[in-house]
Amino acid sequence: MSEERAGRAGGLRSSARGNGPHFVLLHPGGTDSRALDPVVAELTDRYRVITPDQRGHGRTPDREGPLSYTAMAEDTIAFLGAEAETPVHLLGYSDGAVIALTVALRRPDLVRDLVVAAGVYHHDGWEPGVLQDEAEAPDFMADAYAEVSPDGREHYGQVVAKLRQLHAAEPACTDADLAGLDLPVLVLVGDDDEVRLEHAVALYRALPHGELAVVPHASHGVLVEKPQLCARLITDFHAADKPATLAPRRRRPGS
Repeated sequence: MSEERAGRAGGLRSSARGNGPHFVLLHPGGTDSRALDPVVAELTDRYRVITPDQRGHGRTPDREGPLSYTAMAEDTIAFLGAEAETPVHLLGYSDGAVIALTVALRRPDLVRDLVVAAGVYHHDGWEPGVLQDEAEAPDFMADAYAEVSPDGREHYGQVVAKLRQLHAAEPACTDADLAGLDLPVLVLVGDDDEVRLEHAVALYRALPHGELAVVPHASHGVLVEKPQLCARLITDFHAADKPATLAPRRRRPGS
């Protein structure tokens, strides 16, 4: 039986759909949890899918001061403590991937496993020109913000400015940070993503329990463009009975 419920926990507005293990999905920056609807629709028959809106996004109001991944990760940690049966399956998409990675690094006890979708672990991981393209937010994103934000359409420009400032300096994780993350992580990107493929591969290689999925004919909109394929990759990643690979090089046999 599938149910949709809206609520607020840890300061974040959220929706919950479906039944099963708790699976928390974190949306990209500049938009809100509605951006995840295509892949959520593919997951609700297996999971209790929970989609919070970060501060200054969607139905969650902005706060005074700059945005930081640490602050949004702390919001999410408080949200998990109030809303979810932890540890959870956790997925982050684009900016949400950075928040999810930060949550996992700070509170690995709250996370069963992690999907980093179209996200970077260092701000130099974006393709050239991506951050410069943020200078002008498209009207359709401002329109979508105005539909649900308690802060009103006129505040969207302030959120965009905060995101530009954030992206100029964050994230700044190191390979050593990633090497200490002792839980399964799936790195998922489109083959024509805004994330440099070399960076995605470096992320995968730095993780002690990493897996890598490069989705063909997909861009930074990978979860929207290929929701069925991405959902299959994610559920396969979550499977408890993965078969041993035939010729492993970096994984222990049977892992």
